[in-house]
Order: sequence, then structure tokens, then C-alpha cells
Amino acid sequence: MTTMTHPPSTDQMMIGGIDTHRDSHTAALLTHDGRVLGVDQFPTTTAGYQQLLEWLTGHGPLDRVGIEGTGSYGAGLAQVLQAAGIVLVEVDRPNRANRRRVGKSDPTDAIEAAWAVISGRATGTPKTRTGPVEALRYLHLTRRDAVATRARCQTQIRSTLVTAPDPIRQQLASLSPTALIRVCATLTTDHDDQVSAAVATRLRSLAREHQWLTTEITALDHQILPLVRQANPQLLATHGVGPTTASQLMITVGDNPDRINTEAAFAMLTGVAPLPASSGNTHRHRLNRGGDRQANHALWRIAMTRLATDPRTQTYRNTYRTQGHTNPETIRQLKRYIARELFPILTRTTG
Repeated sequence: MTTMTHPPSTDQMMIGGIDTHRDSHTAALLTHDGRVLGVDQFPTTTAGYQQLLEWLTGHGPLDRVGIEGTGSYGAGLAQVLQAAGIVLVEVDRPNRANRRRVGKSDPTDAIEAAWAVISGRATGTPKTRTGPVEALRYLHLTRRDAVATRARCQTQIRSTLVTAPDPIRQQLASLSPTALIRVCATLTTDHDDQVSAAVATRLRSLAREHQWLTTEITALDHQILPLVRQANPQLLATHGVGPTTASQLMITVGDNPDRINTEAAFAMLTGVAPLPASSGNTHRHRLNRGGDRQANHALWRIAMTRLATDPRTQTYRNTYRTQGHTNPETIRQLKRYIARELFPILTRTTG
């Protein structure tokens, strides 16, 4: 796109910024005081990654590089830069106020990514995505999609029965979910009328898909469990933590858990750090709706399991309620304590 507009001195440390897209990445180099040295664009290929690396490091000493989208379009480039020893900083999103003021373009976003590093607004370390947790992430996503699709099949079966012909509805409506799937999978289509035959075909198709997905989920569970046990056996041994919740929390932390410096940072990452909402004489905290919502749900599932099976957790709930707190407030507090308990386990053993 452009060459170096202001060549730096040989001893001047530079800050990089990268705006990532599907087909091209735009990179910018700035001095520590924010002076733009140059901007260029590179294709999203192996050769393009190497060219971008050489461009970043070929004009003098490089301090850090701010990069957007390391979990999507920038994943491949981030791996190349990390392997070369470049210190990367995750840039979550462009500064909206600055975007309204100067407009939007790829060079502008790359410069803004570098500015986010210089100003200290961006400080996060990207995940490495090269270890066992990354393999676990793909299996976990596949399982989650299969579970969602299986639930949708069951919902569609129930909704089909609402308007099904009376003989079919009367035969199936009172069955339990397990029995319903089993019977629907064996339905025949030799009915006297076309509507009944079509309904039976739909129910059979949905039920067989449900059964196939159940088989797939079981197979995925058999793959996930050994990975979790190998990567973090202590987490799996913690009360209330199963393979699914453990895998989700490990994925949230990543293969390089040292990027999460404090327990408070982990609480913010999982959305269980209460946010202050005080004004005047009112002093309170509100629900944090940020962070990784899948990790937040994993903590919720652990809390629900402990409330059902752990006497210590049940005692805490009862005590907290007597102090005038609501059930949602109690659960939020439990999730915060669980995050505090799991943080050292996740950051000490994962990967």
C-alpha cells in the first residue's frame, strides 16, 4: 500500500498495529510517541504472513504489536508472529470515539490498533492456539452444536404433533421424551391418507436424526474426557466440575494461562465480577453481563450441581438468604466464589 513515510532511527523502538480481514491484513508502524512511520497491506497467505513479519521487523527494533481478531481472521498471522518471538497485544475493538472523529478505513484501524497499545488501552495477551486446549476447543464446539441440533429436533417433533392427524397424535402425545424418540424412529409410512404418511415421514426423519446425534455426542464425550483428564486432572476432580464444564473453562483460559495475571482478571473474563452501580446514598453492585458467556454458564452449572449435592454450599445459600439476599444474588455470589476457587487450578495446570 505505502512505504515508510518517516524512516525511524536505528535505535528507536516501534509499535505495530494490524487490522485483520479475510483476504488481507493491513499493518502500521508507529513510534512510541504516536508518529506514523508507515502503513502497508499483505495477503492472508503463508507468503503474505512472512512478508508482513519481515516488514514489521525490517525497519528497526520492534517493541510490541497490537492485533485485532486473533480468534478469527488473525489467527494464522498471530501464530506466525508468536513463533517469531513478537510480543502481541490483543486489541478488542476500535476506539468508537476516534472512529467517529477520523472515519474508518483499514489503515486507520491498523493505526488505531497500534495506538491502543501505546495508550495502554489494550493489554491482553492473545491465546497461543497451538496446544491440547485448542484441540479440545474444536471438539467442544462440535459437541455443543450437536446438542443444540438434537434439542431442536425434539422441539420440532413436539410441534409437529400439535397439528398431526388424531390417530398419530393420540399414539404419541403421552409418551416420555425417550420413548417418543424410540417410537417415532420406527414409524411406517403406509397410511391411508397422504397427510398421515407425510407426518409419519417427518417424525421418523427427525427421530432418527436425534438418535444419530446422540451417538455422535457420546463419541465426542469419549474424545473430550481423556483430553481434559490429561491436561488438567485436578480441575476434573473438583466437586461439581464435569468434562463439559471443565473443557469450557479450559478453553476460556487457553493454552497459555499465564496471560491471565490475577484472579480478579479471571472473574472479569468469565463475567462474575460485580460492577459498581452506586449513586448518592445508594451503594450496590449490578450484574456483569460482559465476559465469556459460555464460561459464565459453566460456572452456573457448577453452582447448580453444588447446590443440589454439597452440604457446605447449601448452608452458605441458606445463610445468605437470611441476610435478605434474593436467590439470583445468591447464585451470582456463588459463581464468584467458584471462580476464585478454580482460578489457581486452571492457571497452574492447563496446557
